[in-house]
Amino acid sequence: MVAEVMAELAALEDPKARAVNEKHGDDHGVNLGKLRAIAKRLKTQQDLARGLWETGDSAARLLALLICRPRAFGRDDLDAMLRDSRTPKVHDWLVNYVVKKNPHSEELRLAWTTDPDPVVASAGWALTTERVAKKPDGLDLAGLLDVIEAEMKDAPDRLQWAMNHCLAQIGIEHAEYRARAIGIGERLEVLKDYPTSPGCTSPFAPVWISEMVRRQQDAKPA
Repeated sequence: MVAEVMAELAALEDPKARAVNEKHGDDHGVNLGKLRAIAKRLKTQQDLARGLWETGDSAARLLALLICRPRAFGRDDLDAMLRDSRTPKVHDWLVNYVVKKNPHSEELRLAWTTDPDPVVASAGWALTTERVAKKPDGLDLAGLLDVIEAEMKDAPDRLQWAMNHCLAQIGIEHAEYRARAIGIGERLEVLKDYPTSPGCTSPFAPVWISEMVRRQQDAKPA
C-alpha cells in the first residue's frame, strides 16, 4: 500500500510547484489540494500513515499527517518525529494537525520551549501561542513577555517568528498586557519591514495586534 501511494504521489509531482515550495524551504512538488483529496479518499489509516512517514519523503509525510490518528502517537514518537521534521510545512502540519490533538501536547510544549535546537523550540512556542488563545489559565503571561523581550530580537528565524506570534497573541487576547506587548514590539522592531501583500495583515506585532483588536471590536454588536 505504501508503494502504491508513493507511485501516486510521484505522478503528481509538478516541477513548477516544487520550485515555488523550495523558495520557502520545502522539498516537494505536490499540489496540497490534490494531496488533501488523496487523504479524503484514504480516510484514517494509522499503519499506512506510519509507513508513509518512514519513507522520509516530504509529500508522503504531509499525507501521513492527514490520515493518521493524532492520539495514537506516544510522547517519544512525537518528539522523534518533530526532530526529524526539518522542512517548514511538515513541521507546521505535525504541530498543528497532530501534536495539538495529542494528550502529550502540554508535556511536549514545556520540554520543547526550552530545547537548545531553535526549530524544536519554535514548536514549543507554537503550542504556547495556542494556549494563550484557548487555555491561558495557568500560563505566566508576564513571564512569557519577559522571555520574548530578552530573546526574540536575536533568535533564529523560525524561533523568532514563533515568539513574535506569541507576542501578538498575548496582545490580541489579553487587554491587560496589550500595551506592554505593543511596546515590546515597537522597541524590538522584529518583522517591522516584512513584505506584506495587499489585503494581508503585517506580522509586525504592534500592527498585527491593533488590526485584530479593531476587527474584534467591529464584530461586536452595537
